[in-house]
Amino acid sequence: MALFPQRFIDDLRLQANIVQIVQEYVPLKRVGRTHKGLCPFHSEKSPSFHVDPDKGFFHCFGCHAGGDVFKFLELHEKVNFPEAVKMLAQKLGVSLPEPEGGDDTARHDAALREALLKVHEVAAAYFREQLAAPGGARARQQLKDRGISEKTIDDLGLGYAPSNRDALKARLIGQGFPQGLLLQSGLLAQRDNEEVVDRFRHRLMVPICRDTGSVIAFGGRQMDPDQGGPKYLNSPETPIYSKSRTLYGLNLTKAAIRKVGYALLVEGYFDFAQIFQSTVFQSAPVIASCGTALTTQQAQLLRRFTTNVMLNFDPDAAGQNAATRSCELLVREGFEVKVVLLDKGEDPDNFVRQRGSDQYRERLRRAKPYLEYVATREAAGLDFRSATARAKYVERMTAFSDLLPDDASKELFAEKVAFLVGVTDETVLSQFRKSFRSKRPVAGPVVTTFGVLRDAERDLIWSLFHATDEARAAVADLEDGDLEGLAGAEILQMARDLQDVSVANLPSELLQRLSTMNAQLVRSIATASTLRPPPLHDCVRTLKRLRWERERAAIQREIDRLQELGATQHGHEIDTLWQRKKDLLHRIEELT
Repeated sequence: MALFPQRFIDDLRLQANIVQIVQEYVPLKRVGRTHKGLCPFHSEKSPSFHVDPDKGFFHCFGCHAGGDVFKFLELHEKVNFPEAVKMLAQKLGVSLPEPEGGDDTARHDAALREALLKVHEVAAAYFREQLAAPGGARARQQLKDRGISEKTIDDLGLGYAPSNRDALKARLIGQGFPQGLLLQSGLLAQRDNEEVVDRFRHRLMVPICRDTGSVIAFGGRQMDPDQGGPKYLNSPETPIYSKSRTLYGLNLTKAAIRKVGYALLVEGYFDFAQIFQSTVFQSAPVIASCGTALTTQQAQLLRRFTTNVMLNFDPDAAGQNAATRSCELLVREGFEVKVVLLDKGEDPDNFVRQRGSDQYRERLRRAKPYLEYVATREAAGLDFRSATARAKYVERMTAFSDLLPDDASKELFAEKVAFLVGVTDETVLSQFRKSFRSKRPVAGPVVTTFGVLRDAERDLIWSLFHATDEARAAVADLEDGDLEGLAGAEILQMARDLQDVSVANLPSELLQRLSTMNAQLVRSIATASTLRPPPLHDCVRTLKRLRWERERAAIQREIDRLQELGATQHGHEIDTLWQRKKDLLHRIEELT
């Protein structure tokens, strides 16, 4: 039996304008009697997603997703049918009837999420109260020193977690919340001696919200650098919070993003706060990734509001690595991306505080398109008078152009590279552009990608769904070097990163975090009934052996190069390389 009465579901479907609901997530244009836009369920450049208001249905001619308004919410929000019904009722302001019984699991899950939201609402109020209390004086002073205004503190709901080990615990239990629920919320933590204490102590508290505004998690910043623990401590993943699907501040800035037509993506809470309260925000609505590279799910969430992003991460190594991964993901997902450049040692927070909004706005104006930024960055320090340097640069840029979704984009990028290396002759330039063109369809059938995987990769991926516990242990034995050059590297790396996820949730979590194309690939492997993998340790041994064979071949090429230059001059280097090669051969023999 359904969780809600069928009559209620039918009435709700009739009340809903599917075009209005879909337009909250996808920009649509009217074409005849239907509406058309870019599909939110797969990456595309030409719109193939149609919404028919008369029939109350949507359909994508690219990935063939389709259904009514409930199915759209199920697919886009990744919720079950009862949750989609509840979500639509909330959007329309319709009261929910009492459940009719039946689906106990769905009802339990919905009740748990509702309780967790209530816990976070009470906790957020508690932290705000503590910030305003005498014990929050130092926290208030720190915020003042950072230039955070009273209005911004209120707008962001900032608070303070006192140093008492169980102050929040006492408040929440006193309000009737059971300890087990509080542990599930992540607000309490259980120590090795089984003592249950507050997770956040003596920290500035930043509530993290859904784009609808509900508090679902917290980030806590150290008050003192020597107090122990990480500088920033975040809530763990819970039934209501997934870091990979949340963008900090989107609940406050989504309307401005739609209005302006782009978003400014920064790293941290205080980068966000400083820009949010400045005059920069009027022309550059901001969101934050919270110190990590962007995920596919965050990109899909952002696509509901814009496909234009300006990115400003910290200029240190970690920030630039995260920026590179984020930009590449956004380009693959069809976004137009620009990069804001700050001087070494600066971040948006201190730049705006020290130099002011006008100078930061000028940096935004001078932001470079990501492809131009990459071409210029990779060219830095190279002597293009050398044919070898030019060839290596062109080779790297040709490989990078694989990120681009179509041949037109590749040719424009090729022209930028050609300019940097000094190719000006039109005949040569024409051939140069052609060399950047895709040699295969960007989004062809999954079977084409399936075929380039090695058997060991395929077997490990299949086992992640059919022998999850053993496969997770096997994947954990792989090292970064073992994955280099593999077609399934992103999939296996993501599985390695999910070691803390439960066995039951790992397959679904893996699919959620992968790019659209890799998720399709994984599904095709997981549903292949003919696959019967050998013992998983053999898969690991095979991939390690392949890595060592790659390294051996690279060493041999270097030996050959040095011998051509003169064995007498490079004798010591050659001897060292021979010893490394011998060691690798011994390892390879052990695994054969």
